[in-house]
Amino acid sequence: MPGISPRLSEGAITEQGAVIARGLQYVNAWKGKTVVVKAGGSVLESGEGTLAQDLVLLKGAGIHPVLVHGAGPEITRLLERLGKPSRFVQGLRVTDAETMEVVEMVLAGRANKGLVSMIIREGGRAVGLSGKDGRLLVARKHRSDVDLGQVGEVQEVHPELVTQISAQGYIPVVASLGIGADGESYNLNADTAAGALAVALGASKFVLLTDVPGVYRDDQGAREVISELRAGDVASLVAGGTVSRGMLPKIEACLEALQGGVPSAHIISGAIAHALLVELFTERGIGTMLVP
Repeated sequence: MPGISPRLSEGAITEQGAVIARGLQYVNAWKGKTVVVKAGGSVLESGEGTLAQDLVLLKGAGIHPVLVHGAGPEITRLLERLGKPSRFVQGLRVTDAETMEVVEMVLAGRANKGLVSMIIREGGRAVGLSGKDGRLLVARKHRSDVDLGQVGEVQEVHPELVTQISAQGYIPVVASLGIGADGESYNLNADTAAGALAVALGASKFVLLTDVPGVYRDDQGAREVISELRAGDVASLVAGGTVSRGMLPKIEACLEALQGGVPSAHIISGAIAHALLVELFTERGIGTMLVP
């Protein structure tokens, strides 16, 4: 009859009940814990995924998510419109004074406030910050054989502002900018910045959302995602070429988080609907989990 939903079979009801019960057990176990999530520009621009909704659901469940973001593709496009080419050395954007103005404008402005708006549209409350606010991410000039300009590396983390904002019921949204001892702005690698913040906050998990499902390995000619990866096995994967290029800084950020006391780090696809919830609240997860 129209308007009447078909009844579930007893077996289907039992199966759904078991899934719900298991999920609630995970939720209860995670209450009051902090999860640092890093989302790159490619993930945020895809228009796919349910990141904002997942963050709001986590907050509503009594968990404290903190979002750290980059905005590489948008920065590159704006530089191109201004007639300024982008140059990268070992994956880091060479950042002169003019480029730094664009980086700061996009990261702390359009990208950051856009994410805040997304979270608010999903019914949540969010506050946008950069690593400069409250000296959250104190940086120094990146040490390299090549002068990268105002590219920085995290020297100190002062997470008090993030902790206070989170305790008041807001989701902190942090742009990956740093501030030097002299007040100078620095362009930070968002993976590294997020890992350092996860350590300083005593996070229970560090999650990297990427445009790939996780870390791959070749198995008899077929590529498969490595479900669990021990820190001690990473060096051999790098040496063998399994981990290379864009995955290297993500793996390094995960290892630094683990060394700093974060129990586990995760690399998952940000394009899959509710990927964050599945990774946190199911036993198998969907991406690659790194453990000490």
